[in-house]
Amino acid sequence: MGSAEEKMTKNSKLKTYMVFTKFRLSALVIVSALSGYLFVGGGWNITLLYLLIGGMLVTAASNGSNQIWESEFDILMKRTKNRPLPTGEMTVNEAYGVVIVSLVAGLTLLYLINLYSALLGLTAYVSYVFMYTPMKRKSPWAVFVGAIPGALPPMIGAVAVTGEFGLIPGVLFFVQFVWQFPHFWAIAWVSFDDYKAGGFSLLPSKSGKSKNSAFQIVVYSLALIPFSLLPWMMDITGLVSFAIALILGLWFFFLSWKLFLTCDDKDARKLMFASFIYLPIIQFVYVFDANSEMIKTLLAL
Repeated sequence: MGSAEEKMTKNSKLKTYMVFTKFRLSALVIVSALSGYLFVGGGWNITLLYLLIGGMLVTAASNGSNQIWESEFDILMKRTKNRPLPTGEMTVNEAYGVVIVSLVAGLTLLYLINLYSALLGLTAYVSYVFMYTPMKRKSPWAVFVGAIPGALPPMIGAVAVTGEFGLIPGVLFFVQFVWQFPHFWAIAWVSFDDYKAGGFSLLPSKSGKSKNSAFQIVVYSLALIPFSLLPWMMDITGLVSFAIALILGLWFFFLSWKLFLTCDDKDARKLMFASFIYLPIIQFVYVFDANSEMIKTLLAL
């Protein structure tokens, strides 16, 4: 009986830690890092293992630090009031312990790849926790600041292979950077009332859910199209990525334009879900198109 109760306690604690570090979100971030790694020809080796685990741990530390910082506001919002700190499932000291262990272990693994990967990981953590998080309650410009750490994963993945900053990691960074504006603003639109209850104002206009905010979403959705075509323009990928990036970009733009016309939560929700679909598809289309010859060779073996 004791061992069964002990097992249940361990499972409950593990679940608490997963909620605290936003495990699912951390896993999605790693998908972006993986796409950057494979895009520049990274292999299936120990470096990839270090990247995936290290990147996930640094992201977990960032998410946990965010929850520590905002615990007093989380209790005011429906979507966050059941997090471990507001409910008392986890003490603040325990939370700090999880963050410190995750951050140190994650940065160490990234450093084992190369110094630049670790520095980018540290930059992502510092900018997310100490710049974006406190700025969220003060200015809509927080989204611009938050887009920087949010766009670093594919760059970290590429630098893990190349060992240097360059044009290709930069292109991957800017595609994800521009994507984040319509993505996050769609989320902010759908959760506007909840964010407002917590004292957060994250839409680009002070008028909130308005034509002004919707217009800015349209502008960034339109800008995403030429940015998404950069790998093709640079002759890194072929016509497949050009066609799919163009189709996806026009679809994404259409949804944002529809939101502009209606200013309806339903259309904001459609755009939000479209953004979840858009990014992994475009990133792995890049990977397969850039490495098409290598894939053909592997399939022939």
